[in-house]
Amino acid sequence: MRSYDEDLAPLHAASLHRKLRPLETPQSPLVRVGGADLLNFSSNDYLGLANAEPVRAAFKQGLDLYGAGSGASRLVCGTLPPHAALERSLASFKKTEAALTFSSGYAAAMGTLPALCGPDDFILLDKLSHASLIDAARLSGATVRIFPHNHLGKLEHLLQWARAKATAAHRILVVTESVFSMDGDWADLWDIVRLKEIYGALLLLDEAHAFGIMGPQGRGLAAKLGLAARIDIQMGTFSKAAGLSGGYLCGSASLIDLLINRARSFIYSTAPSPALAHATEEVIRHWLPTAYGEDRRARLWANLAYLTNVLEGRIPEPASAIVPLPIGDEAEALRLSGLLLEAGFLLPAIRYPTVGKGKARLRLTLSATHTREQIDALAATLLPLLPLPGG
Repeated sequence: MRSYDEDLAPLHAASLHRKLRPLETPQSPLVRVGGADLLNFSSNDYLGLANAEPVRAAFKQGLDLYGAGSGASRLVCGTLPPHAALERSLASFKKTEAALTFSSGYAAAMGTLPALCGPDDFILLDKLSHASLIDAARLSGATVRIFPHNHLGKLEHLLQWARAKATAAHRILVVTESVFSMDGDWADLWDIVRLKEIYGALLLLDEAHAFGIMGPQGRGLAAKLGLAARIDIQMGTFSKAAGLSGGYLCGSASLIDLLINRARSFIYSTAPSPALAHATEEVIRHWLPTAYGEDRRARLWANLAYLTNVLEGRIPEPASAIVPLPIGDEAEALRLSGLLLEAGFLLPAIRYPTVGKGKARLRLTLSATHTREQIDALAATLLPLLPLPGG
């Protein structure tokens, strides 16, 4: 029988082996790892809420009011007041009829796509969609086709093909992210919406990396572009800009009713902690849509503009909080990440299968709570490592 070490050997040989890196401090721009203080430019805590005092206070309040555990799945007896309040506030925030929350974004995807689509249906995915969406599409049993990233011509060809095969009872579902997690670029949302309407398809939009930082009150890219009302299914997480954890789906009341009855990752999972649900509801109702959230968003975008300036044209102007630094070779990405670690910066290498083979990169992310001095320090270390503009 093959040993586990034999399975691990090819990962080591291809520079694809990974190890956990436990933090010894709360999530923030300055963290401690292995006794060393590091400037953290790898977190998805875009607004700096993970350790913010109002969020900590809300979590403690939820613990005092509702306890630590929910005790059961949502359909048994695990739906406590903060779970219901969170979904009401989320639907109001996203301006949809209803919302449903899950234990994670991965669980939201894995429950939703198989609940909506089966062997007689069609799912058309952008190639750079998150792994959870790809896995969920495969699990559904639907006919799955991938279109090259933001390639509208190929998407239209696939929509024509699926429409020719589908009957009135079959679903055609287009799946994409609004902001792509590894490149930080946007979906061509206007044209995707136009095409899905022409061919009578549904659109699932994953707003994970736009939620909280884009659009009016941080409602996402669809809201920023004035398209939210034309998106059939809005998906996202609370683990990025909201600073907490959990996933969500927003849409029509009948969609949410169907998911409650069919989404296996919802039905067969213990409900998230009511303290967590209470804190998340506070963030969505009191912090993201108010002057507090506006200030955090303004600070984040100001930091991104400042980074672009101090890197002297070595990167394009960021379209999101995600700034990819393409390297290519996996071993070279590891080497550069190691050099940055020695210099006091946490910026891990992103490698296959998170990105394609030979497309390794450093994934730099900024927070509203990074200081100009911290960004200056990073830029001074990065500049000698980055190619000259046009080089």
